[in-house]
Amino acid sequence: MAATFRRRLHRGAASTAVAALVLAALTASQAPGATGTAAAKRRPAPPPSDVPIDGGSGYYTDLPPLKSPVPPHGSQHTGQDPATGKGPAEAGLPATVLAAYKKAASTIGSSDPGCRLPWQLLAGIGKVESGQARGGAVDAEGTTLQPILGPQLNGRGFARITDTDGGRYDGDLTHDRAVGPMQFIPSTWANGGPDGTGWGADGNGDGKKDPNNVFDASLAAGGYLCAGGRDLTAQEDLDRAILGYNHSEEYLRTVLSWYTFYRNGTHEVPDGKAVLPVHRDTGRHGDDNGGRSEGRHHDGAPGGEPGKSPRPGGSGTPDRPGKPGKGHQPEKDHQPGKGQHPDKPGRPDGTGPTPGSPQKPTPQKPTPKPPTEPAHPTALVRVGDTDLSTTAGTDFATPPQVRAQDARGKAVAGVPVRFTLPAATDARFPGDATTVTVTTDKDGLATAPTLRAGDRTGDFRIRAATVRHTAPAVEIGATVKAKPAPKADQLARTSDKELTATAGKAFAEDAVEIKATYQGKAAAGVAVTATMVTADPNNPVENDKGPYFKDPEATGAARNKPLRTLTGLTTDADGLLKLPKIYTDAHSGTFLLRLTTADGAVLTVKLKVAPAARS
Repeated sequence: MAATFRRRLHRGAASTAVAALVLAALTASQAPGATGTAAAKRRPAPPPSDVPIDGGSGYYTDLPPLKSPVPPHGSQHTGQDPATGKGPAEAGLPATVLAAYKKAASTIGSSDPGCRLPWQLLAGIGKVESGQARGGAVDAEGTTLQPILGPQLNGRGFARITDTDGGRYDGDLTHDRAVGPMQFIPSTWANGGPDGTGWGADGNGDGKKDPNNVFDASLAAGGYLCAGGRDLTAQEDLDRAILGYNHSEEYLRTVLSWYTFYRNGTHEVPDGKAVLPVHRDTGRHGDDNGGRSEGRHHDGAPGGEPGKSPRPGGSGTPDRPGKPGKGHQPEKDHQPGKGQHPDKPGRPDGTGPTPGSPQKPTPQKPTPKPPTEPAHPTALVRVGDTDLSTTAGTDFATPPQVRAQDARGKAVAGVPVRFTLPAATDARFPGDATTVTVTTDKDGLATAPTLRAGDRTGDFRIRAATVRHTAPAVEIGATVKAKPAPKADQLARTSDKELTATAGKAFAEDAVEIKATYQGKAAAGVAVTATMVTADPNNPVENDKGPYFKDPEATGAARNKPLRTLTGLTTDADGLLKLPKIYTDAHSGTFLLRLTTADGAVLTVKLKVAPAARS
């Protein structure tokens, strides 16, 4: 959210102090780069002022449980509960969304290692901005099933940004709206980057930059967070990056709390099954986002009072801390109920049975077995050691194929793999497609559909990459060879009629027709050269008199210049060739026309020219 846009009323000093103290209790031991009370005293550096992200749209204010996930004994910060193998529900991240965050962090880790972008930071922002793409409501490619649009940025409670994209991204022709899982405004996505080309990115390798795609949006958000040479392990840089999304202390604290929570452990859940946040900060004038907001402030009260700060963990007034808010009472189940004493059994509310009274045994529900975690591919391996090869205009006999496998080398089924052709080739998949996505089978194999070569010859490489995982991409070499020249081992006239003409006149139109064959079959596309030659059988050379052709490409006077060798002649699909019109000069007699092919087939045709009649 933009540093340049201001959308909230200034909070009272008491409100800010209370919220800061509450958050300090939550994150003092967890916030990166902060220890003890230093986290509460830290003042973040100002964010950049020229890179707006979502124009000041509202965001989810839900906070994580006060008790962070605790790794089981001997684990490495998985955040799983020892009994169930899972962490709290809030630690569950949708599979495709989680894959997008990790892939974006991995990509930026390669291109900008000094930034040290943790994927959990993207997850924290994604939680606050869109509730992890509405709990993972995305397709296999990572595109949201329905658009996620912010409120109209019309200046009423939010920034005022008139339409910049003609409705291309947000469908609004009057004002901009923040778009997608990471809530980019169209102008920021398209041209708001430091070089004027925009923050938009192609995170899943499909050749498009779509803010509605969680892979694209995550990579774009990561690029923004790392801009300006930031090192996100430095607290000041981390603060500046987050504040660039929204210059709000409350927003900063909310993102940092989720970031810390996710760093302590997460687990994967199926798409569409993640916990959805419900509390939103909706701006000074309520919600105008077509249903994104629940119309509730952080304390869970419907509506809420404009101007009051959503405080982590409570619903008190600005000058008096309130009781823990709904949805944030982790200690409640551990407190004695009304009228209850530690040495007396009973329900938490004090209404349970007293000692000595008969009790019915409470049936115990069996602990549900945690679902099996899906295997994750760590590598793609090309199948076959030989590069693909074919001739121009034909199908490759072997389709591109790769195998997805895990760290133990076992096949991983159900992995979407995208095959992408480079711009350097005109080879195409069915439907004239340059990219196709297929899913690995039970043997971990992803097999692309039949690939057909175009007319362009040469070498190129086919890229295969996972769509939802961070396994390194692999390349498959391919070569398109030129078609072999058609061959002919025999040339023959299609007629045995004698060819005659009178000096100064022309032979009949299409007087000479020949047929080329190869091993008895018609030879199509055979190049033939026609030459008027002398009658010397031992040394036939181009004749300088007698019958001749005219240059079909010449113009003006040059068109009538005698041409006695003609190239560029080719047989048709049936192996037939009709020679152009043959003219004669003033010389009479018997002349020879010699027809040859590159393979050595030769045909000599006699042309008889009678003397011109005397007047």
